[in-house]
Amino acid sequence: MRTPLFVAVIFLFIFSFNASVCSQTSTVDTSKSLSPEERHSSAMQLVSMFVERYHYSPKTVDDSLSAWIYNDYLKSLDFQKMYFLQSDVDEFSKYKFVLDQNMGTGNLVPPFDMFNKYKERLNERIKFVLTILEKPLDLTKNEEINLDREKAGYAKDEKELNELWVKRIKFDVIGLILGGKEEKDAREVLQKRYKNLHKAVLQYKADDVFQIYMSSVMESIDPHSSYMSPKTSQDFNINMSQSLEGIGATLTSENDYVTIVRVVPGGPASKSGLLDDGDRIIAVAQGDDGEMVDIVGWRTDDAVQLIRGAKGTVVRLSILKKKDGANAIPKEIKLVREKIKIEEQSAKKKIIEINEDGKQYKIGVIDVPSFYLDFEGKRKGEKDFKSTSNDVKKILDTLKNEGVSGIVMDLRNNGGGSLVEAIELTGLFISTGAVVQVKEADGSVKVNKDTDKSIAWDGPMAVLINSGSASASEIFAAAIQDYGRGVILGEQSFGKGTVQNLIDLDKVSGGQKLGQLTLTIAKFYRISGGSTQHKGVIPDILFPSAFDPAETGESSYPTALPWDKINATAFQASSGLSSSITDLAAKHETRTGKNNEYQYFIKDLNKSKGHRGKKVFSLNLEKRKLEQEEIKKEEEARKKERANKGLIELDKDGKVVKEKLVVEDPLLEESGHILANLIEIVDTGKKAKKN
Repeated sequence: MRTPLFVAVIFLFIFSFNASVCSQTSTVDTSKSLSPEERHSSAMQLVSMFVERYHYSPKTVDDSLSAWIYNDYLKSLDFQKMYFLQSDVDEFSKYKFVLDQNMGTGNLVPPFDMFNKYKERLNERIKFVLTILEKPLDLTKNEEINLDREKAGYAKDEKELNELWVKRIKFDVIGLILGGKEEKDAREVLQKRYKNLHKAVLQYKADDVFQIYMSSVMESIDPHSSYMSPKTSQDFNINMSQSLEGIGATLTSENDYVTIVRVVPGGPASKSGLLDDGDRIIAVAQGDDGEMVDIVGWRTDDAVQLIRGAKGTVVRLSILKKKDGANAIPKEIKLVREKIKIEEQSAKKKIIEINEDGKQYKIGVIDVPSFYLDFEGKRKGEKDFKSTSNDVKKILDTLKNEGVSGIVMDLRNNGGGSLVEAIELTGLFISTGAVVQVKEADGSVKVNKDTDKSIAWDGPMAVLINSGSASASEIFAAAIQDYGRGVILGEQSFGKGTVQNLIDLDKVSGGQKLGQLTLTIAKFYRISGGSTQHKGVIPDILFPSAFDPAETGESSYPTALPWDKINATAFQASSGLSSSITDLAAKHETRTGKNNEYQYFIKDLNKSKGHRGKKVFSLNLEKRKLEQEEIKKEEEARKKERANKGLIELDKDGKVVKEKLVVEDPLLEESGHILANLIEIVDTGKKAKKN
């Protein structure tokens, strides 16, 4: 599973070729070949059986499926085509159309053969790299590197591969120099990186190779079905049951970089606003003045040990921002560790004051980070058990007493949670009725309904979503939209409309330790009939987005289940809101066109897209320095322009005084203005009806 956007699962694990779960203290053997064990074959056969019998939409086991698994596994070993030679790939091709048959027989010779060759090539590459890094590099040549190697071929011989690696090393050295290091120090950092990568791969065990291969097998079925080895399952269960002291982020290893999969709501990283999903951590330091330790090439679990720590202690991170793409320059941030508990990530409220057309509006904002539920408390019949809907109901009562005119439900980056809570939360804003349809593998459809007639809030409301809003969030937003109960604002949501079930393979294997399987067993559908799969929820009024849905959402996965439609179920929708959307959208366009802060926000998004789209870079140090100077000049000019317009305040050194920011969240502020327009429309309608 590659995305932390699930109804029933909170944490994400991405298994790339360097995301090992083996111990740092393992014995290193540079020549030892790894072989599959009998239990690995048993696990693959059992997984194959479950997929064939119980998956919502099992794939046909044929040559096309085999080719997909083969290509994905090859990418997981050598994504940038920087290790294997074309002759290696030619040799591997004999396996391309037999992997489908091997799933049923348990034959794991092909993936282990490919991994052992990868290990051999890595040994050769590391020796070459360390030799190159011993001497100063010529950074004066007018040459370029293309980092997009997806369509590139494999090197035909060692000479061609060496040329690719020299360019890659130069690119990394220049990046470190632009980040403030001397050339000699930059080479030393890279030497440590590649030694760390070498050590990590040499410590791989058969379990690790099997985990990597099974990730490709399951990814061929769909992106949310996955296999976890016994060790990974154990780590997963520990993380699910214990509170952790750290920065509040889920990490993975991706192309040698420790990468943030998800910033956990309510944690230090989330509160700071300095880290985003997709950012890469390249170094970690302890305290205010500890030495930075480079962690590129580290395994995720080892990096976590550095980042995690006691509550109240300081950790400093050197990061590369995702929005800056391959040209990102390291930035240092400081965080204070806190104790992170999933159950403490509760819904929160605040009130924003909106001045629209000369009138003041009090808008209540409810931030819902996830759909949580104390299942045990509910089972025992406790009167005040912890849940999203219970917490939001209390907040709504408070906001009504404080005299708000409208409610914004902020579901940005809410990856889902309890389906029950998605239904209960919807019920706070409607009388009774259907909320979501669930279609099982056998074609049967169940309609999940809210049966409580009471309404906690019947006034104007908006739901704010983005590309990180998924699963249960999409169920809630879709229901509110279908009922015409509120206006949906923001970005197209993620588009995860599938349901997974966790299967403990140990319990069905006769005592063998085989791990766990997460299997897609059903799909969600809106009450109007359309699936939330792929398309997600499209807002009534779209806000600008840093990322295209095809880049980050469900549509970015080649094996994602398709969008489709079933019959609508009976529900009573309001007809009043739809006629107001055009008017609200027109006022939104006029207002934001004049809003300086909003326009700066759009310019920043476009600039970020440009950075991420750039794949070709100069390997001439002076040219790159000039490029960086131009970027810095643009940033300084932007700050001065904003300061002159009274949008921010700068100190004597030209740094932004953050507490003086006029607009901390331009999208939330604009949501408040749109809701104020809706409140005015509703009030005008009530007056006309009364007269």
